[in-house]
This record gives sequence, structure tokens and C-alpha cells, in this order.
Amino acid sequence: MKKGIHPDNYRDVVFKDMSNEETFIVRSTVASKETIELDGKTYPLVKLEITSSSHPFFTGKQKLVDTAGRVDKFLSRYGNRKKKA
Repeated sequence: MKKGIHPDNYRDVVFKDMSNEETFIVRSTVASKETIELDGKTYPLVKLEITSSSHPFFTGKQKLVDTAGRVDKFLSRYGNRKKKA
């Protein structure tokens, strides 16, 4: 590996899947303003919408994740259109 191109500020960070509340700790340099306490220690917290623990490809279960109401918005615009005879 090349010297001097990798960051030196790696630390333990908690990533939380908001769809199923699962958390996991990974070493990362990602910035975070929120913190969480796990196992008596305080870690920076990064919230994620979807991870491998909730993604349909990895779980084998189809699940609709619609946080911004995009499906309802689409159906209200285009869902009720019928062809005129």
C-alpha cells in the first residue's frame, strides 16, 4: 500500500439500521454528530435506512421501504389512470 494516503483517525462507530433497529460496530472515519451508549461505552452513531440485515436480496423477504411517500405519490398521480374506450 502507498504511504500517507490512508486516514489515521479510524475509531469504533455504531451503524444502526432504522428499519429493523439492528446495530453493529465497525471501525470507520465517518463523521457523526450523534452518539449512542452500548455495553457501557459511548460511540458515534450513524443511522442507515437499509443494510444487509434488512435488504431483500440478503434476507430473501420482499419488504417495501418507503420513507418519503414516493409510492403513494406515484399512485396518486398515475395509478388511477384508465384507457378511454
